[in-house]
Amino acid sequence: MTNDQPHGNDLEHPGFEYLRFDRDGDVLRVTIDRPDDPLNAVNGTLHDELTRLFPLLQRERTARAVLLTGAGRAFSAGGDFRWFPELQEPGALEDLRLDARQMIWDLLDVPLPIVCAINGHAVGLGASIALLCDVILMAESASIADPHVRVGLVAGDGGTIAWPLAVGPARAKQYLLTGDPVPAAEAERIGLVNRVVADKKLDAEALAFARKLAALPPLAVRHTKAAVNNWMKQTAMASFELAAASEISTFRSDDHAEALASLREKRPPRFTGR
Repeated sequence: MTNDQPHGNDLEHPGFEYLRFDRDGDVLRVTIDRPDDPLNAVNGTLHDELTRLFPLLQRERTARAVLLTGAGRAFSAGGDFRWFPELQEPGALEDLRLDARQMIWDLLDVPLPIVCAINGHAVGLGASIALLCDVILMAESASIADPHVRVGLVAGDGGTIAWPLAVGPARAKQYLLTGDPVPAAEAERIGLVNRVVADKKLDAEALAFARKLAALPPLAVRHTKAAVNNWMKQTAMASFELAAASEISTFRSDDHAEALASLREKRPPRFTGR
């Protein structure tokens, strides 16, 4: 595959609008690229495509490693607020909960090693996906955050497992309860990501590491990853189920509605705990 093929609809992986697939030897590069949104925010279409991505990667038989990154200014800057009204339609939130749960489990079940190159802001679901990859490189100008709480929501799409697994419960709660962004240098210092590199070198460094993994004995790599991820899944299962159910509940809360209203009206929110 080459970059001159039609955007998001190559010969091997048709039917994707916002995910682009390219091969570099034994490395399959997947790029989140939403041209209609410079921050690659997650709307219904992108959420569906991410849900379908990881089962596809489980069936990959040519590549020996995956490089996951974003195009433009962001890796993925979280949920698209323009999508949120659609989630109030009957059955939509339950469908979202089931898809979010399956997406995270499917990500952890991808046999191939996944190198994530965080090229720009990684927020909410974008942060969860990045942090649950196997090796995470981050551009020095990028930041990572899970601000669900700031819009009255529980981080039910993986944040409550990805962050504690990376940095422990106390540090995770510091950032999950405030929604504060973590700059790249701090993310590396606390062990949230593996390495920070200069923006212009990110793609080359991430590709080099993916090639390194691809050159190793594939069975040993895959089964070692599977053993570690099995521990992660068993550790996180109960917490994830609670968080996913709680997120659906808070989507219906007055505080979530107030958070969205305050953003539209450009005023401080007035939360009531209802």
